[in-house]
Amino acid sequence: MAAPKPLRRRWELLAVTLLAVVAAAAAQDYGGDEEDEKKKPQYKAQESCNGVFLSYTFMERTKEYPHLKNATAQPYAFKATATVLNTMTEDLKAWQLFVGFQHKEILVSVGGAVLLDGSDFPANASGGVTFAGYPMADLLNSIETAGETSLIESKIEITGTQFGVKDPGTPMPKTIKLTNPAGFRCPAPSRKGSVMYACCVKDRKFKAKKANSTRYQARQKGDLTFAYDVLQATTNNYQVQVTIDNWSPISRLDNWNLTWEWKRGEFIYSMKGAYTLLKEGPACIYSPAAGYYKDLDFTPVQNCEKRPVIVDLPPEREKDAAVGNVPYCCKNGTLLPPTMDPSKSRAMFQMQVFKMPPDLNRTALYPPQSWKISGKLNPQYTCGQPIRVSPQEFPDPTGLLSSTPAVASWQVACNITRPKKRASKCCVSFSAFYNDSVVPCNTCACGCGGDTATCDPDARAMLLPPEALLVPFENRTAKARAWARIKHWRVPNPMPCADTCGLSINWHVINNYKSGWSARMTIFNWQDYTFKDWFAAVTMGDHYSGYENVYSFNGTRMDAPFNNTIFMQGLPGLTYLEPITDGKSAADPRVPGKQQSVISFKRKDAPNINIGKGEGFPKRVYFDGEECALPDRIPKAASAHRRAGAPSLGQLAMAAALVMAVALLDSVRL
Repeated sequence: MAAPKPLRRRWELLAVTLLAVVAAAAAQDYGGDEEDEKKKPQYKAQESCNGVFLSYTFMERTKEYPHLKNATAQPYAFKATATVLNTMTEDLKAWQLFVGFQHKEILVSVGGAVLLDGSDFPANASGGVTFAGYPMADLLNSIETAGETSLIESKIEITGTQFGVKDPGTPMPKTIKLTNPAGFRCPAPSRKGSVMYACCVKDRKFKAKKANSTRYQARQKGDLTFAYDVLQATTNNYQVQVTIDNWSPISRLDNWNLTWEWKRGEFIYSMKGAYTLLKEGPACIYSPAAGYYKDLDFTPVQNCEKRPVIVDLPPEREKDAAVGNVPYCCKNGTLLPPTMDPSKSRAMFQMQVFKMPPDLNRTALYPPQSWKISGKLNPQYTCGQPIRVSPQEFPDPTGLLSSTPAVASWQVACNITRPKKRASKCCVSFSAFYNDSVVPCNTCACGCGGDTATCDPDARAMLLPPEALLVPFENRTAKARAWARIKHWRVPNPMPCADTCGLSINWHVINNYKSGWSARMTIFNWQDYTFKDWFAAVTMGDHYSGYENVYSFNGTRMDAPFNNTIFMQGLPGLTYLEPITDGKSAADPRVPGKQQSVISFKRKDAPNINIGKGEGFPKRVYFDGEECALPDRIPKAASAHRRAGAPSLGQLAMAAALVMAVALLDSVRL
């Protein structure tokens, strides 16, 4: 018997409803699977990584002009993406990613990071570069962020130029790795097509310092450090104090120039304790900042440059109410080693900085990036990017026991780098009593000066007679030619280029006797510049233990890490190294400023030293913290085991007269 029509309609309606619910559930499940598919890691290795997952993806490239037949010289514009993903249970602080580029890459722009060494674009990346996070320097962990990708991962967009690698080859870097000093082990990266990836894990053997109870990083050590302490903050501007500390016992800065890069449109409204070389208040009305701050008078504004150049004030402005009255300021840019004068190893200045949208709230504080500092004749520093540290505490100015923390603090650590070849600022020549020739500074030791049309930048420097060291390089040509003819040496044509160094040091081994030996160190200043409170240091190597005394300088033995090193500075009244001066007449060569001292060594503490074999010369020489270029050879005796006696005055006079005669004849021929 059939069911009544109303009842059957109800069953049909119920069946349709059930089907609709099932279909909706299925659709929802399918959509959920699709969403899960989107959340799945791009690489299987990423899913199993418990550390920091790194990847580098080559995106595309196009041939650039000029179009060349030589494939290895053909430039290509390329784009690539690198990622740093924190898959640990703890935060990754101040991440640093090294990408080992190997195809003469030149980076034109980078998004999501900055170059750790602060290089300007376009930047040469042929030997690889290290990226540092900016504006997100720290990566939080997934547990405390509910897996929010924007908080646990940084993406770096790379654009640049590379050379070679014909199609269809894919120009990939040699490696990628995490370079954080917190102890990570990174295996050799895996590669699939245009993708390279690796999982870096914490090194269990690494002994980390006691963990900080806050999210801030520990302050770093460096040869020189900057502190960027925000003292006050309002919605659109903040007051900041910058402190420079020199920690190296053998480095200094003279007339320091500090630069950085504003990344978020900031500008300096006012300064105390220092100033910018360009005070461009009126010109700021054409800047983007003037478009936002329409009612602000830009006339008194200090600087609107993206990369300002900041210098120290002179001593006479130290108590100036308008621009001075800042502790440790106003030393004309001089920073001495703390071993010489701790009060002069620190500099300080303050700024009022205005911000731009979208950073218009009290807590939106970002320090400038790419810090660089340089001096007159001083070491070269490589500075890292700013890291967030615990707020600096300042004592109460009224003398109470209380202290006031900064609103926020950052630190920048810099370390001295050895000068590259032909990029030194000073050089050394070697000579000895047992050899009548001087080994001069290397050709182009401090650069070639840009003019190599009349000289050979690749020729080895010619040996010289001793008196040639007393005259400028341009006055040595005739003496060098004459000496070569006397010695029957080939005279190169063209002649070697000059060393172009503004300061040189001669190390002369004076004698070698039974109980010891001694040397004379002479410093020559070839510049129109007076070195105040100068100092020098020499590293003697294994025979340092025999060091006895320095007689005309103030000499001191140095401790670790500068073992085997003698630190020297001028005695009271001799702390100025005078500049070069004119000769007695227009025809006479200019006379360098110079100072010298004898240094004695005992053989008792270094009995195996062989002076005749060239073991009486230093391994490294520094002047005002700059490492000087050493010559490429060492004077040696005809027989290294035979003690040579000092030449007689008659022999020296005869040799000098012969050189002068030949030099005169040579100049007449020229």
